[in-house]
Amino acid sequence: MRHVRFPAQRVAAAAAGVEGTTTAPARRLGDKARWYLPAAVTADFVGAAMPVGLVFDAAQQARPVTCALAAALAWTGVQGLRRRYSSRALGESRGVLPVVHDWLILIGILAVARVMTGESTPRLAALGALLPALLVTVACHKLTYRHLTAARREAQAVSRVLVVGEPEAAEHVIAHLAARTDHPYVVVGVVAVGDGSLASGVPVAARLDRGMPEAPNGDGAPVLGAVRSHHADLVLVAPGARIAGERLRRVAWALHDEGLELAVFPGLVEISVKRLETRSAGGLAVLRVAPPVRRGVQTLLKSVLDRLGAGVGLLLLSPLFLTVVLAIRLGSRGPAFYSQRRIGRDGEPFVMWKFRTMVVDADRLKAELAGANENDGLMFKMRRDPRVTRVGRLLRRTSLDELPQLVNVLTGSMSLVGPRPPLPEEVAEYDEVELRRLTVRPGMTGLWQISGRSDLSWDETIQLDLQYVDNWSFTSDVDVMGRTLRAVVDGRGAY
Repeated sequence: MRHVRFPAQRVAAAAAGVEGTTTAPARRLGDKARWYLPAAVTADFVGAAMPVGLVFDAAQQARPVTCALAAALAWTGVQGLRRRYSSRALGESRGVLPVVHDWLILIGILAVARVMTGESTPRLAALGALLPALLVTVACHKLTYRHLTAARREAQAVSRVLVVGEPEAAEHVIAHLAARTDHPYVVVGVVAVGDGSLASGVPVAARLDRGMPEAPNGDGAPVLGAVRSHHADLVLVAPGARIAGERLRRVAWALHDEGLELAVFPGLVEISVKRLETRSAGGLAVLRVAPPVRRGVQTLLKSVLDRLGAGVGLLLLSPLFLTVVLAIRLGSRGPAFYSQRRIGRDGEPFVMWKFRTMVVDADRLKAELAGANENDGLMFKMRRDPRVTRVGRLLRRTSLDELPQLVNVLTGSMSLVGPRPPLPEEVAEYDEVELRRLTVRPGMTGLWQISGRSDLSWDETIQLDLQYVDNWSFTSDVDVMGRTLRAVVDGRGAY
């Protein structure tokens, strides 16, 4: 998850962009670029058809063009049935795993078609011909994701949200959305239920009475008027004692009769959609929240991946280890490795290993530099830390200083993916929320690594760690490891 950072002045401009006007903007801010859909379909079609046609022609298959068209139609068909071309999905994800899932479905469909038609191209060649389709689709997803992210930074592709709820509940929703930057929502107005002022500064577009109105459409008319006057893309209801049940149902009717979208905030935060399931019980809409994964096949797979990955990594990287050791020893006096006491799962201390990137007496000098700390929380971070050696800066920039932690992974005190391993003095200051980070093994990489590292605030770091603790899965670990490579190459926040 990479954060989308909206410049404050542009968000304000987006929120107030139509104030004082009576006509909607030429292009609604929630709209996405029109080229997303044709670009995605064309990339998928050509990415499947061309390689298959070339490979089958080289293999002297009798109908290369027919096979190429069949493969392209099958690939775009799979994507269409999986709703990858819907306006909600286009540009919203750069993840590789969903594309791989779709590609495996394509392989299965074409394998059945191969048996039914008696097609005789060598299996390995046929499989290789379909690989470019996967790569082209992933590249297209990344392109649209980057474009959409850039557009949202400029407040050109955000969703204008009208919040409906009691003032206190509305303020809670507004504050939460304002504190996070990984979403497209901009609150442009509030329909307040009952009396009370809002300290957030978001304009009150309308007010509803505290009690149920006598007229059937007593609430619908002011809500619809607020939607039109503020050109809202979405109405988000923050339920409370005065906006629930039959009253909420009538508001939903009024919005849906006008073809407008309604969303309800259930009060849950940092819960992955994979853990949510909607059910109906006696006509009541029930939201079931599955517990976090703590045991079972996925935890076994994680342990196997950790040990196997660490062992293979140490074996393959041994020449690099030797090179780094020599560079450190030649660059400054002292040992090549640095050990530090950290706190692991369930509060158990362990010794974490790194390549030394600082001068030998760095820990003693830390107290003298306390006033120069650039982090707003318990961690100590300096962008220009004078204790870091010349070789150390390169190691930190490339994250090579973290490689000895493969030993910690191999011995079981760390994992390849997990929260950042904290220092004992940091844990001593934790509250009960922050202590939840210690319910899983710390990792060499994690959501904090691919989201900005040292550039993150303390609150952002904690939220990312808690999100991982509550929502992790084996496939999400694989996705984080894949995205770590780009974060390392990018080097953002590494100092």
